[in-house]
Parts: sequence; C-alpha cells; structure tokens
Amino acid sequence: MNPSQPFDWRTYKNDTLSGITVALALVPEAVAFAFVAGVHPLVGLYAAIIVGMITAVFGGRPGMITAAAGSLAVVMMHLVMEHSAAYLFLAVIMMGAFQIIIGIMKWGRFIRMVPSSVMLGFVNGLALIILVAQFTQFKDTDGEWLSGNAMNMMVAIIAVTLAIIYLLPKLTKAVPSALAAIVLVSIAVVMFDINAVTVGDRAAVSGTLESLIYGDGQEGGFQGLSWFTTLPEGFWSLETLWIVLPYAIILTIIGSTESLLTMTLIDDITETRGKANKECIALGSANCVAGSFGTMGGCALIGQSMINVKSGGTGRWSGISAALGLLIIVLIAAPFIEMVPIGALVGLMFFVVIATFNWSSLQIMRGMTKADAFVVVVVTVLTVMFDLAVAVIAGVIIAALVFAWQHAQRIMVLSSEESVDGKLIKTYKLQGPLFFASAKNFIDSFDPKNDPDCVHIDFMHSRVYDHTGVEAVESLTQKYKAAGKKLTLKHLSPECQTLLHNARDLIEVNVSEDPHYHVSMSGKK
Repeated sequence: MNPSQPFDWRTYKNDTLSGITVALALVPEAVAFAFVAGVHPLVGLYAAIIVGMITAVFGGRPGMITAAAGSLAVVMMHLVMEHSAAYLFLAVIMMGAFQIIIGIMKWGRFIRMVPSSVMLGFVNGLALIILVAQFTQFKDTDGEWLSGNAMNMMVAIIAVTLAIIYLLPKLTKAVPSALAAIVLVSIAVVMFDINAVTVGDRAAVSGTLESLIYGDGQEGGFQGLSWFTTLPEGFWSLETLWIVLPYAIILTIIGSTESLLTMTLIDDITETRGKANKECIALGSANCVAGSFGTMGGCALIGQSMINVKSGGTGRWSGISAALGLLIIVLIAAPFIEMVPIGALVGLMFFVVIATFNWSSLQIMRGMTKADAFVVVVVTVLTVMFDLAVAVIAGVIIAALVFAWQHAQRIMVLSSEESVDGKLIKTYKLQGPLFFASAKNFIDSFDPKNDPDCVHIDFMHSRVYDHTGVEAVESLTQKYKAAGKKLTLKHLSPECQTLLHNARDLIEVNVSEDPHYHVSMSGKK
C-alpha cells in the first residue's frame, strides 16, 4: 500500500491469503489469552481486531501482526483477579498513553542497543514458549491428557498439517501452504466424520464459540464503550491510579519490548527497516482505543508475524486483511471456524516454532565468547521462566556489565622519566578508555608520594567518557597537590578541560594536538 510503488495484484493476493491464514490462527489464540487474563473471550477477539487494524494501517512495520498477547495476559490476570476488568481496561489505556510518549520522545531507537546475543535468546525463548503452549491442546475439556484414539488422531492431524505446509510449496506457491493445510484438513475431518477436537470444543469452558459471539446470557462479555457506565462508585480516584499504575508500567515495558524486538526480527527476514517510533505511537494509539472500548489491548505477536511473513504477507494489507478476516469470523463465520480441528492449528504453530527457533545459534554459540553464549542461555531461560521484559532487561544489563569490565581491563598507564635542565620529569602516558569501570585502575597506577616533583600525564591515546572519569582525574590532581608535586595534564579535550574545576591551572593546552570529543555528564552536553 505504498503509493510510490506500482500496483501488483500478486502482492495483494499474497497479503490477503496470508492475512486469512493469520486470522484463523488468531481465533484460538485470542480466546485462550482472554481466558488467561480472566476476561470474556470476546474481549480478546475484539482486542485482536482493534489493535491489529490500527497498527496495520498506521504502524511502522508492514507485515507485522499485532493482537491480544499471552505475555500481557499473564500480567493482566493478577489485576483482574485482585480487582475487576474495569481496572484492566484503564491499565490498557494508560499503557497506550505511555507507548505514545515513548514514540514521541523517540525512545524506540534504543531497541538498537539490544545486543545480538540478547536477540538470539529472545527468539529462541519465544519459540520455546510457543512450543510449550501447544501442549495444553493435548488435554481434553476436563483437563485430562488425551489418550488412545483421541491422542492418535491429534498426532495424525498434526503430522498431515505439517506435511502439507512443507510439501505444497514444491508443487505450487499460488496459495499459502499454511492456509491450504488448515482448509484441507478441516474438510477431511468434516467429510469423513473424524472424531477430532475442534476449535468449537475449546472455545470456552461452557458453550460454543458461536454462542459466545451471538450471545449466551453470560455476564462480563464485550461491552464496548458502555463499560464506562458500569464503573463502581469511587472508581476515579488516586487510589485507583496507584493500583493501576504499576501494572500499566509493566504492560508498557513488556508490550513495547516484544513489539520492537519482533519488528527487528521481521526487519532481518524481509531485509527492510521498520520505524520503531512510528510503531510505538501506532501501538499506543491502538491500545488507547482498545482499552476505551473495553478490550484487553495487545502487542506484536512473533508467532503470527512469522506465519504472515512466511506465507508471503509483507505489506500493510496483510495485517488489515487479518483484522478484517477475524471480524468476519466473529460476526459471520463462527459456525464454520468451530469445525477447524485443533490439531491443524497446533501443526501450524509447530511450524512456527521450527521457523522461529534460530537453529544456527547452536553453531554460532561455539564461536561466541563465553560471556555472549551465557547471555543467550540466560535470556532464553528467563523468557521461558518469567517474561520477555525480565529476560531482555537482564540480558542487556549482563551484556553491558561484561562490555564495561572488558574495556576496564584495557586501560594502560606507561611511565618514563627524563631529565630536563637538571630537573627530573616523570611522564605517564595513558592508553584506553577512562570511565566508571576503569577509574579505580587509573588512580591505582600512580604514586604521588614517591613520584618526582614534576609529573606529566599525557591523554593523547585515551578518552575520558563520563563524569566518573572526570572525577578520577580531579581526585588525582588533588593528591599530587597535597604531596607538593607539580602536575601537568596534556592533550585533554576542551570538553574535559571545562569539566575539571579544580585542575584548570594544571592543564597544558595545545590547540593543534589536543583531541576533540564529548564526555557525558549530567546537565552537560
């Protein structure tokens, strides 16, 4: 849907068919995530429609699918259990507002700071989460594991689905193999009256998907804007704000991180570049609208995004057609979707797991440093055990600490002595970065008590990167001053000279040789 590009019907055909495939896969996912969050299934379905449509039209990453997400549902569950769905809707609106702020402030660009080792762990961790989530489909409606013919039929349907997905592209690529697999398997199950677990069986604890959509007398269903009129007395208060705020912040971190990392992954696959800040604004706006209409909001889904891209959907129309397809299913086609066997969708998700997991990382890790390999493993494990936000933040912190430690070891101080006009001068030549991690090694390399009366410190091959480095230099000057020694600082940048308040008279200025770079300090640029 780029006006600058000529119309290509094949692109729109691929986007439409891949969008339909995604819509079919979104039905059980949205329903399941709604149950996890503790709300009515329609709250999840309409969240997928609203969030998916808005981000598809206005987002910064065409081809990426956004809908109700399991990573958010786990957090939402606690808020709904302890309070009510009204608090959840307010949290979704606040999450959207925070995401808009992130986009306006252009903080989305910081996703580039996520190391590749963290990305590998993130991708592999999400693949394992998708895999583990499918095991619940091997249970019956009573929560018991399938056995006998039921288990055999489930495995057979999964195997046939995977076979079609992998073999059909060798015959034709006119239709996405994932969509063809779901349709063909569903037709076979209906025609041969095969006793298989279907979407209708799993749509709800009681009642069918059709009854959920067209009304079954259940309370707590999708209320649209009318939820504002049913708020408990005293809802709008500071107490409510303090209850909702922590959840909104956590949801913002998880939703934004998962969306931006998924965007980065799709960028790599399509060899294009999305717009992180535009995506944050679109996602935030979508969640504000979704929360206002009484839904659970959402974020980018790596599984459905992979299905979309692998099926040929790389344009905006693929996301739009997925949202429209899901809306049609909700309003019209619920009885037909009930017939789709769960095994076909599980097979599709197994395909996603295989395509998502970075198998080459197993080989890549052999060539990595021990620290990077450790980060990959930690992020993968934390993603599975806790959530994406905890895993990514922990991975970035570990990678940053390792980087700081490694660079702290690179600082070297070389000393030499010479006699000038009968006066002994000792010169220290500093090599390597001077910052918070290397400041202690820097100070320990000098001996103010035993050095001669005249000392030079040459910064030609070093840089002072932060305020801690500046303080280390200033502290050292005070030590030489207390010892009655003359200290001269050579080849310091003008910026560093400005920040050294108590040592300006010790600095030797050489305009032609002094380096020019910026150091970081609070309140300074």
